[in-house]
Amino acid sequence: MDKMWSGRFSAGASSLLDEFNASIMYDRKLYKEDIEGSLAHASMLAKQEILTTEELRQITDGLSKIMSEIESEEFEWNISDEDLHMAIEKRLTVLIGDAGKKLHTARSRNDQVAVDFRRWVLKRDKDIVDALKLLMKEVLVVAQKHTTTLIPGMTHLQHAQPTNFGFHLGAYLSMFKRDIKRFEDSYKRNNVSPLGCAALAGTPHNIDRDMTAQMLGFDSVSVNCLDTVSDRDFALEILFNISTMMMHISRLSEELVMWSSYEFGFVELSDEYSTGSSIMPQKKNPDVPELLRGKTGRVYGSLMGLLTVMKGLPLAYNKDTQEDKEGVFDSVETALLSLEILKEAIKTMEVKAHNMQKACSVGHLAATDLADYLVEKCDIPFREAHFITGRAVAKSEELNIDLSDIELSYLQEIDKRIKEDVLEFLVLKNSMNARTSAGGTSTIRTKEQLEEFSNFLKI
Repeated sequence: MDKMWSGRFSAGASSLLDEFNASIMYDRKLYKEDIEGSLAHASMLAKQEILTTEELRQITDGLSKIMSEIESEEFEWNISDEDLHMAIEKRLTVLIGDAGKKLHTARSRNDQVAVDFRRWVLKRDKDIVDALKLLMKEVLVVAQKHTTTLIPGMTHLQHAQPTNFGFHLGAYLSMFKRDIKRFEDSYKRNNVSPLGCAALAGTPHNIDRDMTAQMLGFDSVSVNCLDTVSDRDFALEILFNISTMMMHISRLSEELVMWSSYEFGFVELSDEYSTGSSIMPQKKNPDVPELLRGKTGRVYGSLMGLLTVMKGLPLAYNKDTQEDKEGVFDSVETALLSLEILKEAIKTMEVKAHNMQKACSVGHLAATDLADYLVEKCDIPFREAHFITGRAVAKSEELNIDLSDIELSYLQEIDKRIKEDVLEFLVLKNSMNARTSAGGTSTIRTKEQLEEFSNFLKI
């Protein structure tokens, strides 16, 4: 009967319940946030004359010793203590006696865990933003080298229009920038302190929530205690943000897998970030992007798991929310490792510009330019121009050539209004550079876009 809450009970908990009920083997990851929260709480209690100066000193010294014990791996974690909070409080009481028993005045494990977990998540928001920016910098370096390198732009995975590789990578830079803004917005929205809400309804003790909020780096205190102790929106948000970011990473990974194949040959991943086959000695497998695709499903599972945990909970705190942490811990670890290895894979890959250029010479990428020529130079309605261009593509197929290589005479057989100046419109580089509208693929517009990303990253 050594539980902190055992006064109401006449029999001890079974070992099976201890095993089922305990979270200590994973929530101990929050030890630093828990001790920092306790130090702030104790300082506030002393200021409000709920603790004496001597009691505050004892608590502070005791918590500092516990921090050292944990970081030196001397601290004994016991599953019978249930969770991190009880383990630390129990050890504190052993170290300093009755003063340790006073630390929990005016708080509950409900607001305590809400503080610890929220602060941990907010820190990881910043860590992921930092890692995203490092990835963006490497993608930007590659993009800036290839603003004139032609690559087939695709829709439906079919050749569509000529673009440049820097422009293509700029699409992923746009995605990662949105990811950063999501994490930053979540940080601002959720940077409010739960401490002082106690179990669900506040406390009759004369506490100062603003003081502890300031000490712990929060912008403000939460408004409604009933909501606060059971709120896990901050955890859902980081899981959603990670899931969206990993979806973007997965899309890039899919293209890296395709681009590194013999069929495409657009990039070659370095030996450092490739693997071989156990049976086929010639193989060089793109395991990094493949694993990134796979890990995306893993973080999706964590998001759906926590959404399911939360969907039917009555107010306020329920034990169900003990299931809120493992998926978040795992997803954060997965996200940070994924960002790091993708950054290195991008940094070390070889871009095969010649093969990209060669791929642009099939699929009739200049077809839209021919239609635009007919509209602009021949004053032909677009729908008619579309039909004429379709005939030109069919003729090119018949001749077994790309539309960009068709001779003027064949085009004039299709429509006599076509003049010699059409040939400039069919040059693929001209086609790419003709798209000068805002956000377009022309080299000049691509450089403007990359400059915006550079400014965003402050490099």
